Order: sequence, then structure tokens, then C-alpha cells
Amino acid sequence: MPEIEIYTTPTCPFCQRAKSLLARKGVDFKEIDVAGRPELREQMTQRAGGRHTVPQVFIDGEPMGGCDDLHELEFDGELDRLLGHAGA
Repeated sequence: MPEIEIYTTPTCPFCQRAKSLLARKGVDFKEIDVAGRPELREQMTQRAGGRHTVPQVFIDGEPMGGCDDLHELEFDGELDRLLGHAGA
């Protein structure tokens, strides 16, 4: 199973949508709350190639982008492959 990390803030609706999609996929993920934590947001921004909005999703350390990017991967059938789901 790949390691999944998602940088979020508590009131972000896009964060909720991204987490909901991952939950529907039945995968565990590490949530990193950057609200009021500038050092964590800076870490996220560096890891995400300059992207500073939440959510930012990483699969096995690779940046996948935000909520729309995650849903696009799902639409294209790539998310299951990245998550290591059988038959993907």
C-alpha cells in the first residue's frame, strides 16, 4: 500500500472532498493540518513545487496536486493504479 499524505486546513471544503474520495477508495492517509502552522505550510509549498493552496496530496512522496487533480486522476482511471488497487 502506498504512503499517502494530505495537507489540509479544517474549514477547507476542497480538503473535505479530497479526503472523502480517499476514504471511498478505502486507503489510509496521513493528514497534516497546516492551519496556523507556517512552517508546515512552507514545507508543503516546497514539496508541492510552489503550490501553496490546500489540499496538497502526495502518494509515495510524489506530488499529485489538489482536490481537482485528485478527482481528475480518478476520472482518468489513474488513481486506482497509483493506490495499488488490483485490476487497475
